[in-house]
Order: sequence, then C-alpha cells, then structure tokens
Amino acid sequence: MDKKGFQIAFSWLFAIIVGGAILVLAVLVATKILGIGGAQVSAETQKSLEVIMNNIESGLETSLVTSFSLPRETQIVGECYEEGPFGKQIIRVSQKNFGKWSKPISGASTSNRYVFLSNPAEGKIFYIFSKQFEFPFKVANLIYLTSASTNYCFVDAPPSIKEELTDLKRMDPKLNIWVDDCPQKSLKVCFGSSSCEINVDYGEGVVKKRGEKAHFVGDALMYGAIFSDKENYECQIKRLMARTKELAKIYMEKENIIASRGTCRGSLSPELQKIKEIASEVQSSEDLLKYKEVIEEIRRKNENSECPLW
Repeated sequence: MDKKGFQIAFSWLFAIIVGGAILVLAVLVATKILGIGGAQVSAETQKSLEVIMNNIESGLETSLVTSFSLPRETQIVGECYEEGPFGKQIIRVSQKNFGKWSKPISGASTSNRYVFLSNPAEGKIFYIFSKQFEFPFKVANLIYLTSASTNYCFVDAPPSIKEELTDLKRMDPKLNIWVDDCPQKSLKVCFGSSSCEINVDYGEGVVKKRGEKAHFVGDALMYGAIFSDKENYECQIKRLMARTKELAKIYMEKENIIASRGTCRGSLSPELQKIKEIASEVQSSEDLLKYKEVIEEIRRKNENSECPLW
C-alpha cells in the first residue's frame, strides 16, 4: 500500500475507534440515566403503596377495593419475618426497564401490617382490599394484594362469600375477582371440589393449592390462604398470634379497671388467659383448628356479658 493509501486506511480506523468509544459512552450514560429514572419511579410507586396501606391499617379503607395503575411492568414482593415482638413485613418494588428489572426498592419495615400476596405479584394494575381478622376480638386488618393479570373465579362459594365478593365487584366492576361466571384463563377457586387450581374445604377450614395445605379460621384468613403463598401465610399466622397475645393482656387490664368499679358481674379473665395460652401454642395454621370451638365460645360469652370487653 502506498503512503496515501495507508493514511486513508488509518483515518478510517481512527474514526471507527473514536466513534465506537463515543457510542459506548453514550449507551453507558443513557443506561445510567434510565437506571436513575427507573429507581425514581420505583421509589414513587413504593411511596404511593405505603399511603394506600397506611389508610387500610388505620381502618379508613376497610371493606373497600383500591386499585392503582403503573406505567411499567412492576413486581411487588412481600417479605415476612418472625423476629421481634410482633415480627415485621417489608414490601419491595421493582420495575422493568428495557427488559430488565430495576433494583428492588424497599419500603419501611412495619410490625403492624399483614399483607397477603403471591410472591411476586407482577403487572401494571393491582387491586387491594382488606378484611378484619378476629380471634375472637379484632386483631388486625388483613390486606390482600393481587395483580390484574390474574383473574380469580370463585365457584360454588357459600352464600356469605358470594355476597361479599359481589359487593366488592360492584365497587369496582374491573376487579379481577369473579363469582361462578368464570372468564377464560381464570384461576378457579372451588368450594367442595378437588379439581381446581385452588380448592377450599370451607367446613374443615383448609385451602389446597399447588400440592400444599393452608388452614384457616374465619373468612379473613381464608382469603389470606387463597391469595398468598404458603411461606408468607404461615409467617403471618405467627405474627398475628403474637399480636393476639398482647391484645389479650390489654383486655385483661381493661377488665380489671371495670371490675374495680363494681358495675359488672362475671369475669372473662379465665377466657382471656386461655386466649394468651392459645396464641402462644399456635406454631402453624393447622394448630388454629384445635381452638376454633374454644374461640367461638369465648366470643359468645363476651357478647352475652353485661359489660362486653370488645
């Protein structure tokens, strides 16, 4: 190659190298900016979710359906931990950018929140509703979070469940919960059958899903077992029992104050002591079934008392 030809080839090679370097730098900068933007959106989503759940915890949104839409595919994961007096729950949010999930953004660790969801709940539209769990007094508002990408169809449910879910559907016709009239590709929740994806033995208090059993007492826990994965559900049971134990102590103090005034006859101290013992003994959802009748009897005794404690 002559001198002139060598100079032309070298200039082309130099241009390609410099151009490639600039392109790589531009991609890195763009990726960094998009990453920051994705993290910001995830953080904003996390904050919005915190506000909704705080309202539910305070009782402001009980028995109402709340939906929220997001501009990007989002994963919501609920982490449950048993450590500490009441355990804790952390909600993590991540969003998809150019086919990749952003680094999960963690919400505050809370000891008074009980969110039941299938980990991870994934989509752009999500629904939240809640129901009060009693054992036998109110323990907490349980929160159920589902993705609109999954339709739940309840088949042959008891009349009370049908009525409750129908009322929720009236509040939001787009809610991803159906009763009997199942859309295609829906996840069937069947009562009195064993041929569906989720099978509920309402009388025995058992939910069968993915080859595993979760036990429940009351409709609030039944929904938890349906919408949650097994690990999260069992962890929440232990946390709820820890809360029940402490609430029983508070009611015992309340009864002592009432008794000191001499305005009521009878005492629920033995029953409250029994609740404390039960809450300490429950180590899994299956243990709940042992005490179903005892808890119901305590509830009736409180209702018939001259001075109900709750």
